[in-house]
Amino acid sequence: MSVPRRPHALLTAPLLVLALLLTGCASGTAPAKAPVAAPGQGAAGPESDAASVLREPAEAEPAPSPAEIPGLGPLTRAQIPEEARQAFVVTGEDEDANRSSAVLYSREDPAEGWAPAAGPWDAHNGMEGWTDHHVAGDLRSPRGVYTLTDAGGRLPDPGALLPYDEHPRFAVDGEGFFGEPLEGSFDYVVAINYNRTEGVTPLDRTRPLGLERGGGIWIHVDHGGPTQGCVSIPEERMEELLRTLDPAMNPVIVMGDAEALGR
Repeated sequence: MSVPRRPHALLTAPLLVLALLLTGCASGTAPAKAPVAAPGQGAAGPESDAASVLREPAEAEPAPSPAEIPGLGPLTRAQIPEEARQAFVVTGEDEDANRSSAVLYSREDPAEGWAPAAGPWDAHNGMEGWTDHHVAGDLRSPRGVYTLTDAGGRLPDPGALLPYDEHPRFAVDGEGFFGEPLEGSFDYVVAINYNRTEGVTPLDRTRPLGLERGGGIWIHVDHGGPTQGCVSIPEERMEELLRTLDPAMNPVIVMGDAEALGR
């Protein structure tokens, strides 16, 4: 009796095994692919070292620029001496306004630039605002950058770092433009070196540009109103300023209305 042939079964099993070997199982994990070398690393093996030697070195990031004082344009910044490391910046609201804001900046490290050290403080300037050509009696404060080298006042030295001249001649009385008392306005002062000789008491009346160009422009104690050309800040701020302005840091004042300082 002959055995029936089953050609389909015999052929199907080897084909199924071959298919599984070639494709894997849908419910299992796919075979891991060979790792691909990262760009620039080359393939694994003897050539890897040669590829890494030929790679270009990464470029160093440029150093950040030193910080500038906000609100100052290139023309104003150019007037600040290279050796100055303290700048008392007085910014007027408008060319014809007598109210200002004052901030003290310092640059301990020239590579890092300027950083605020004190302020902002409320301030007053000349009754009629600001000018590029101050003359005696115009009631305007002179715009510009001026050194600060000398201080003084009616009251004893509060710990000033600048040379300080205590003298009764700093006493003042009378009234300001709005009837406010002027008494105590010169209890503390810092001379602004506009039309004056550096290195002498603020009381010195020498005027290198001539008497017609005015003088006696100071930072002094605020009396609650505009000045005849000076800059004034509250008394406690004057004391702080005197204890901070350091002749070793060559301090300057940068003063003017916001639009002019931004040029």
